[in-house]
Amino acid sequence: MGMVIDTLLAGLPDFIAQSATCLVILLIGLVIYMWMTPYNEMALIRTGNPAASLSLGGAVVGLALPLSFTLAGSVSVLDMAVWGMVTLAFQLIAFRIVSLILRDLAVRIERGEMAAAILLVAANLATAMVNSAAISV
Repeated sequence: MGMVIDTLLAGLPDFIAQSATCLVILLIGLVIYMWMTPYNEMALIRTGNPAASLSLGGAVVGLALPLSFTLAGSVSVLDMAVWGMVTLAFQLIAFRIVSLILRDLAVRIERGEMAAAILLVAANLATAMVNSAAISV
């Protein structure tokens, strides 16, 4: 039992530092994502807009997935932070591309149209899966 406690105490500082850094990057990504969208997701969600909720939920998972792979493969907090920011940038670029393809995306999300939200989530998750695989090589 003592060896387990010693191992826990030895690894806990790194766990806390890397997890905290990863969560901060995730929060930064969400703030940037919500700033990039021309609509207020939280206000729309509070009024019961399912498309806004799905859109934001897809962004959360889309940002978190490659960050988790970055965290799993990193050798230091700095390594994880640098690659985490790279994956974050790719996710945000994917959102911008989908926004350009669906020119009326903002209006459709504001109207609660699920078709636009589903396509946006699919693009977010597809990009996240590719980023996750690329970061784990």
